[in-house]
Amino acid sequence: MAPLLNRRQRVREPEDSPLGRVRVDASTKTLTKRLQPGEVAVIDHVDIDRVSAEALASIGPSAVLNAARSTSGRYPNVGPQILVEAGIPLIDDLGPAIMELTEGARVRIDGGVVQGPDGEVIAEGTRQTPETVAEAMEAARAGLSEQIEAFATNTMDYIRRERELLLDGIGVPDVTTDMSGRHVLIVVRGYSYKEDLAMLRPYIREYRPLLIGVDGGADAILEAGLRLDMIVGDMDSVSDKALTSGAEIVVHGYRDGRAPGRDRVERLGVPHVVFPATGTSEDVAMLLADDKGAELIVAVGTHETLVEFLDKGRSGMASTFLTRLRVGGKLIDAKGVSRLYRHRVSNRQVALLILAGLAALMAALAVTPVGRAFFAVVLARIDDILSWFRILFDAIF
Repeated sequence: MAPLLNRRQRVREPEDSPLGRVRVDASTKTLTKRLQPGEVAVIDHVDIDRVSAEALASIGPSAVLNAARSTSGRYPNVGPQILVEAGIPLIDDLGPAIMELTEGARVRIDGGVVQGPDGEVIAEGTRQTPETVAEAMEAARAGLSEQIEAFATNTMDYIRRERELLLDGIGVPDVTTDMSGRHVLIVVRGYSYKEDLAMLRPYIREYRPLLIGVDGGADAILEAGLRLDMIVGDMDSVSDKALTSGAEIVVHGYRDGRAPGRDRVERLGVPHVVFPATGTSEDVAMLLADDKGAELIVAVGTHETLVEFLDKGRSGMASTFLTRLRVGGKLIDAKGVSRLYRHRVSNRQVALLILAGLAALMAALAVTPVGRAFFAVVLARIDDILSWFRILFDAIF
């Protein structure tokens, strides 16, 4: 199986590891906010997706302990492969007992066994290797047809529930941000979002699009030093700094009236509106931009392939697929733009270009009276410096 990331070479960890401090959370996304390098991540994550795996790998835990199966066989998820290729031990299917560990407790890993400081066995699972991950991926590919059938069923169900929203825009709230005739850039904290956002800087400077962050994508915009215009999402992974930055807040709620993120923004005293809709927050952001007259919608970090839809879970697949059909005429997916073009000018070429420019400037100055006078002064100063060194050398020797 070809490597997915250009990370360091795969390292074979010793079977018996030193004691490590654990961080425990059933939500991988929440855990990565407080996990520190060298700590042990304890999660309960069926089918570890690419975004979660990359977030874990970027922190560098000493190990990842998963109460669930990292690949269930529903579809070929790439999360386990990313962790193993990064040299991070992944212990799989440890069961619910591992989630009962106290935050900050210390554990030792011996193969697929998790032990306490005194050697007592806490849980036993399967230590993933490149070979076991490859076998699981192959088996998952064989069962992919079932997921495609489930996708088709879920799509029809979503059409029945959200027909008025998709076709007529009924239910879209009023917002104060004027998007009519503007370019809108929607940032999701998904695949390659940092690299793609960096590549889009010239476009942002020239066209000045409205910037919408979907949950954690709002922080990505601020971290890039850009101005945030709107935040859309259920507010579970966005910082207080972003929520109080002055951007307009659109809370994604459920069709039954529940909006878990509303309590948080109300505690912060931030003005907001609620957008009740089935589906994902990135879909809500696209539908909002389209309904409010955006001329062009540029998406960064969003989902587009079948495996990426499956990574989101069945509930999110149909809404993403149909939303893209709805706004497809004005949607440009910028995901992967950082891999489309790489700057090929080397440092040596830049240095030669600078030297050529300086030579041309010197030649131009040499044919002017001012230039000749300048060079005469410079040469006289150089001669004075050389004479001083000669006198110093003669005095010493």
